[in-house]
Amino acid sequence: MATTQLGDNTISTVGELPAVGSKAPGFDLVDAKFGAITDTDLAGKRVVLNIFPSIDTGVCQASVKKFNELASSLENTSVVCVSRDLPFAQARFCGAEGIEDVLVGSAFRSSFGQDYGIAIDGGGWDQLFARAVVVLDTDGTVLHTQLTDAVGQEPDYDAAVAALG
Repeated sequence: MATTQLGDNTISTVGELPAVGSKAPGFDLVDAKFGAITDTDLAGKRVVLNIFPSIDTGVCQASVKKFNELASSLENTSVVCVSRDLPFAQARFCGAEGIEDVLVGSAFRSSFGQDYGIAIDGGGWDQLFARAVVVLDTDGTVLHTQLTDAVGQEPDYDAAVAALG
């Protein structure tokens, strides 16, 4: 298990992010129109997984906006913003903000949080996701991971982009 801060509290996740150099776990998420987004759908592309607790918080919104800005300049790369929010909430936010360059993936009916070790373990936020970024190469190899020191902290965008080369 890993730890991060949520306000003044140290919280734990159910595991660890996949190791750099390892093959990433597969994933099966639900897009904004209730279709599937899977690792197989993105095969042959580099993938940035922007993982966060809820699209209804300011820092989560900021990360989606920032990755949306970056996505158009990332060659052969899909950015997937992942939370346990329902697709309705993700679509509402992206539509209101004009966000079109990232994919949103709801993990509300998948094992993503367990598979990636990122689900919060216990407390009021149990099973929501801590804030993290995982960058994958075209073959699903993990190039970079970051679990932020605090859930309320934005990820290191520059490090995620740098991992893509």
